[in-house]
Amino acid sequence: MENIKIDATERSPEVDLDFTNNMFAIRGESYPEDATAFFGPLLARLEAHFKALSEDKLTFDFELIYFNSSSAKVLMSLFDLLEETAGNGNAVTVTWTYEDGDDNMRELGEEFGEDLRDAGFELREVPGE
Repeated sequence: MENIKIDATERSPEVDLDFTNNMFAIRGESYPEDATAFFGPLLARLEAHFKALSEDKLTFDFELIYFNSSSAKVLMSLFDLLEETAGNGNAVTVTWTYEDGDDNMRELGEEFGEDLRDAGFELREVPGE
């Protein structure tokens, strides 16, 4: 499957889907006008790729500064997909990166992480700008 790299815009995050190495990342701010149109094809590609995995390792890094409620719904679907992939015998590691002092993003990461049973989850604090 061909890798996908989408640069961040004013309203959408940077997306880096490295299918070759099973390394995936979403970074920046996410409040696209139509979250389904932006994320839908990406989720479909991820789902197809994850279903083909068997006893593989994959990492997914989230480095979000802000996201709106429609992006939150997409993130919930993505976390469900990652959990399902881990439950199917794959080693899934999720990293939620937030800036020092950003209690809101830390708490959101904690909430997402609480729903994961099979996937590994790590909160990572980095210095704020």
